Amino acid sequence: MAAVFTTLAFVSVILGVVFSMMIVHEVSKRGVKINYFLLRILIFKYISLYKQLTTKETGRIGPLYYPCVVSYLLALVFSAVFIIVR
Repeated sequence: MAAVFTTLAFVSVILGVVFSMMIVHEVSKRGVKINYFLLRILIFKYISLYKQLTTKETGRIGPLYYPCVVSYLLALVFSAVFIIVR
């Protein structure tokens, strides 16, 4: 049972990283200079900036924001369940 939650947590983290990289690409296309050296530290700043930029442009939050946030939250939930089940 614990192996299932471990796998789900890893899949959620991988999806979160993929969505984060897509968000970084979109923010970079909008003229924001990306610091690739500190990307792991600044990723949440870029996600927040993506939300602000897309809201300012279209009046709605961009389509990559919610899948990114949900995947990271699911990774936390699956990790917590793994710790409890183990």
